[in-house]
Amino acid sequence: MKSYRITEYRAYATSAMREAKNSQIVLDQIQVRTGLIVKSINNSELRLMSYKAVASKDAAFQKTVQKGTAIIDVGFGSTQISLFDKDMLVSTQNIFLGGLRMREMISRWNLSAGEVVPVMEELVDNELYPFKRIYLKEREIKCLIATGESILFMAKSGIRHMESDRVSAEQFRSFYNRLLSMRPEEIEDYYGVDREYASILVPSAIIYGRVLEMTGAETVWIPGVSLCDGIAAEYAQEKKLVKLRHDFNGDILSAARNMAKRYKCHGAHIQEVDRMASELFDVTKKYHGLGERERLLLRIAAILHDCGKFISSSRETQSSYQIIMATEIIGISHLEREIVANVVRYCNQEFAYNGVNLESDLSQYEGRGLTKRAVTILIAKLTAILRLANALDKSQRQKLAGASLAVKDGKLLITATCQETIILERASFDNTAEFFEEIFGIQPVLKHKRRV
Repeated sequence: MKSYRITEYRAYATSAMREAKNSQIVLDQIQVRTGLIVKSINNSELRLMSYKAVASKDAAFQKTVQKGTAIIDVGFGSTQISLFDKDMLVSTQNIFLGGLRMREMISRWNLSAGEVVPVMEELVDNELYPFKRIYLKEREIKCLIATGESILFMAKSGIRHMESDRVSAEQFRSFYNRLLSMRPEEIEDYYGVDREYASILVPSAIIYGRVLEMTGAETVWIPGVSLCDGIAAEYAQEKKLVKLRHDFNGDILSAARNMAKRYKCHGAHIQEVDRMASELFDVTKKYHGLGERERLLLRIAAILHDCGKFISSSRETQSSYQIIMATEIIGISHLEREIVANVVRYCNQEFAYNGVNLESDLSQYEGRGLTKRAVTILIAKLTAILRLANALDKSQRQKLAGASLAVKDGKLLITATCQETIILERASFDNTAEFFEEIFGIQPVLKHKRRV
């Protein structure tokens, strides 16, 4: 690092390190011996970096995702499949199958050489079936974007006559069938890899091949990017060295909206709560001191605050918490997901300052001052805003959609003009105003004017 005069770096640990029992010891030893601080990232953060690597191919990416597109990122332990349409993320799912994991599973079953490929294909198809049934109904996929370390080897050596980084589905199938017909030693020689890595290429290729068949894509785009490209793209974006045209926060919110849709949330209501929560956040910025990232987490919480009703109307807050904690939301860390889940949990129940439970290891956030106390206060602030926003649409009829907001003389004035009665909204507002004032030190006041 010193010889290259590096002044800043990013070091990340992915699933293999994250799932290791002794991960904390290993990360500590890396820091002690090298001085490098390695951050352990979850799957959703990792996949967003992979998307940023592809999106760094700016014009090509923007043009491709205007139509139905699937991105498949095959790793050693898992595979991520994401669907884009009209420049927005439609859905994303992580499948617990990767090249290394599949190889280890197959090695335990004592299969003959002729049984290996058919069994692998059946295994992948079985895992893909729920995704196909839920997310691909009547959806036309034009292009499959293939990323991951293994596809880089395949493209470099296996598809040698590529005139560009795009091939037709037929060309990919031809390459796929050729690879599956090779013996392990032939794969070693042809790709220039050792026996260990050669044994991973076949299961990885099967995952790519079966996803291609499942989506019916006409074209396969192999952009040739790696995780390092994604790390570089994210760093450059944060430092404003480059400006990627794609709206990644929009993807995160789109994923949350699709999740809300899956749990039959009231679309007009969550849209109004999202809008009102955002306006409340903006008008009280002087009092909460939070930034754009926290605003994004508030919007996710607003979109998902009712999802638990799908499971239980009597235990909706706890059900909402459990749904959010069990669902990966692309682009946010595990800690951020816990923040969102707790905000939703306390939206309709008494806030317990000493009852906020966090699974995340906060030691890796020491440099950012994220102590248990700081996270609890953040959850309380976002909860206060969400409660008030939800109260203002208690009837779920958007009666106060045109309300104006202003802070004056230590009061948050919410002025609404509508012909209808707002008895439910008024009662709910009065119940939530006290907590809002407790957190921010300003009194919310609701003024209702009837239209003449």
